[in-house]
Amino acid sequence: MIKVAKFGGSSVANAEQFRKVKNIIESDPSRKFVVVSACGKTCREDHKVTDLLYLTHAHLKYGVSYEPIFSLIEEKYLGIAEELGLKTDLRAKFDQIRSIMKKDLSEDYLVSRGEYLTAVLMAEYLGFAFADAADVIRFRYDGSIDYDYTGKMLEQYARENKGVVVPGFYGAMPNGVIRVMSRGGSDVTGAVLANILNADVYENWTDVSGFYMADPKIVDHPYQIPRINYSELREMSYMGANVLHDDAVFPVKDKNIPINIRNTNEPDNPGTMIMENCAEYDRKEPPHFITGITGRKNYTVITAVRNHNEFETGFLRRILSVFESFNVPIETIPTTVDTVSVIVAGEKVSSCLYEIIGRIREELKPEELHIEEHVAIIAIVGRAMKQQPGISGRLISEFGNNGINIKVLSQTNAERCIEVGVLDRDFEKAIRCIYEKFIKEEGAVK
Repeated sequence: MIKVAKFGGSSVANAEQFRKVKNIIESDPSRKFVVVSACGKTCREDHKVTDLLYLTHAHLKYGVSYEPIFSLIEEKYLGIAEELGLKTDLRAKFDQIRSIMKKDLSEDYLVSRGEYLTAVLMAEYLGFAFADAADVIRFRYDGSIDYDYTGKMLEQYARENKGVVVPGFYGAMPNGVIRVMSRGGSDVTGAVLANILNADVYENWTDVSGFYMADPKIVDHPYQIPRINYSELREMSYMGANVLHDDAVFPVKDKNIPINIRNTNEPDNPGTMIMENCAEYDRKEPPHFITGITGRKNYTVITAVRNHNEFETGFLRRILSVFESFNVPIETIPTTVDTVSVIVAGEKVSSCLYEIIGRIREELKPEELHIEEHVAIIAIVGRAMKQQPGISGRLISEFGNNGINIKVLSQTNAERCIEVGVLDRDFEKAIRCIYEKFIKEEGAVK
């Protein structure tokens, strides 16, 4: 068995977290490939190393002294190395980075040094080989990952070493220039390794024990989701449940490799298993019809009313083209026989809302045009909802019992997700209402 284990910033924030990682790796010999992020925050007052590196680059760019900031990074890594008794010559590495900083330094190179330094220390601490992502993860010039080249490099490291540590978040172009991924990209590095190595499991170790059925900031002690499929994950992640980088799904989904979200601080907790198909497990332990509840605030709903628009070819296309011309992405489009509602993120439309309204009035000449701002969209996600008739009706009834006014209600044909729009002020109340009635009272956990 092969497991790829990725550890996020909170999992490598200090020497104590390094010790936890080592215990996790040594407890299972199948954890042969380790991916690490840059050191995260140890407390509220602390700073993420990547944030400090971006700030250092900004100071360099504008000719402001960067040394006080860069010294904080140096002290953090030197402290970890000293406390763990590591022999890596970090001062030489920092001197090398400083010498490059005096030249024409790329931002990508500088911000990648957090992952690089963490991986160098972790490799020594675990007794594993260090594989620089610049040598292993190869990007093509179009930004895609060259799996053939990356695979050859990884296979070589796998043959020659009992274990390998790879820094996440970055790789290199064919000409050797460092290129970073978007923030959280270490998740993607781990997924790429899992794909290439045909891993049995991709473990993503962080500071939460997987996904929860609702946001712990809204619902006290929500139930943990034991397993979730990729489609449900996409629905929940899009609507705000951000535990895993979105792009980390695709490399493992292609090969049906499950992702296991685990907590470095609670290693005995099995976490949440993400897989392409949960059917085999669901037959043994049927899931609750709701997998999770999530959502976002601050949407704007623009509703055009025009009698008999169903007879006018192109009406919907014309209204959507107005938003397209202002480069405003659309979230969803509830419609009835005479109305079309377009829902967009408030921040995307705030600067051009009234220009859009003017264009719609001019080009489509609706009988009525309504704007509703400060609307929250709540997504109720569950692969088992299609086996439960009347869910939408029960939701409407429960919201009515709790004095919550529904602004939007839509459901996909796949019956995997119901979206409910309420006013921002009712957002938390609505989520608690759904959780208490349909999950806690009805027993999501036997």
